[in-house]
Amino acid sequence: MHRFLVALLAALDAAVSAIVGWAVVLVPLLLMWVFAFGGLADWSALWPATVRIWQLGNFVPLSLSLDGDFLVEMGLPEEAGSFVLSLAPLAFAVLIAAFAARSGRRALRSGRWLTGVAAGTATTALAAVIGNLTAGNPVASGEPWQAILLPTLVYGIPMLLGAVTGAWSEGDDGIVDRLHDIADRFPTGWREFPALMVRGGGMALAGVIGFAALAIATTVPLRGGSLIALYEASQVDLTGAILLTVAQFAYLPTMIGWSLAWISGPGFALGAGTGVTPAGSQLGVLPGIPMLGLIPEHGSPLLLLSVLAPVAAGAIAGWGIRIAFRAEAHAEGSDHEPTAPRVVLAVGIAVIAGAGAALIAVLTSGSLGPGRLAVTGPEPGAMALAVGLEVLVGAAILLLAPRRYEQRLGQWVRGDDDAEEPASTTRAN
Repeated sequence: MHRFLVALLAALDAAVSAIVGWAVVLVPLLLMWVFAFGGLADWSALWPATVRIWQLGNFVPLSLSLDGDFLVEMGLPEEAGSFVLSLAPLAFAVLIAAFAARSGRRALRSGRWLTGVAAGTATTALAAVIGNLTAGNPVASGEPWQAILLPTLVYGIPMLLGAVTGAWSEGDDGIVDRLHDIADRFPTGWREFPALMVRGGGMALAGVIGFAALAIATTVPLRGGSLIALYEASQVDLTGAILLTVAQFAYLPTMIGWSLAWISGPGFALGAGTGVTPAGSQLGVLPGIPMLGLIPEHGSPLLLLSVLAPVAAGAIAGWGIRIAFRAEAHAEGSDHEPTAPRVVLAVGIAVIAGAGAALIAVLTSGSLGPGRLAVTGPEPGAMALAVGLEVLVGAAILLLAPRRYEQRLGQWVRGDDDAEEPASTTRAN
């Protein structure tokens, strides 16, 4: 495909992403204005609010300055009038990243993925500039360089990763193919090593995230009473309740990140000097946000068993990579599975899972309000260490087990208790 056409299509993808992102915020705000205040919408207020919320969803910290009359009306102290809000509604970034990665794959299939990535990133930067220049208001503001750079990175990095990962598996007749050729010269047992390591780390991280989401789903019926009580205490009408629920869904991926920190052990903070862990919770006065009612108020020694979830995720990843590793060895005409690559694979899977957990901790931390609420979310180092070690235990069990035990463990992972072990697998390595 012609280079100009590739750039044009990638730029169109990026423009659609920005417009849809703005619309997702603007439409609920417009409906709230119509139903709550009636009459024509005040675009001088709606548009700046839309852009600032979009920027927050792209990790741009916002400095808020509330009017003194508003503080008196809401019964808030004077020190609450000025603070930084940086805890992002992560659903925005997740959706943008998914859309950008798909755009990167399309640019790859066109044969000009570098051109596509450059055009998409530049268009997003232009949209960020336009949004920031038109969103001035006295209530919320952000640093101009952050308002331009961070949305650009949120779109550009996933687009680049989508193109590069696709090029690794499908080929690009360029730099990625040359790197693949270098990897193909590795000895047997190491040839597919980079891809297997990344795949295993991704499987482990996806498994841990899945267990974290399951923990939240399990908590909803158990603490539904607290959630309903907070809705009632908010004293909002039907329109307000719907908008409040939509806003909380935007923070659902953030809550999953907190849940991941909880099941892995280190927990997370909801204010300076606080902590929520399986062993116990130390909380102060929290904002009356309904979703915070899901946070457990007490710990239990039995809840420490939650750390088995990352171990199980590592075991599942280790089992899947062991099968792929064995298939690669058989394809080379060898029945031998060298131990050293499997050891490095287990460590690599754990490192990638731990690095992913640290990134999640960074993305789900920030300031939620004034005062002590400026410290919210998990601590990246502790979360990376905990997830990495727990995944390492599970991955090592399946990757390094002698073949007869690995077969039985694999049956247990699949839940296939009735399967018989083939005679050919009774020999240990």
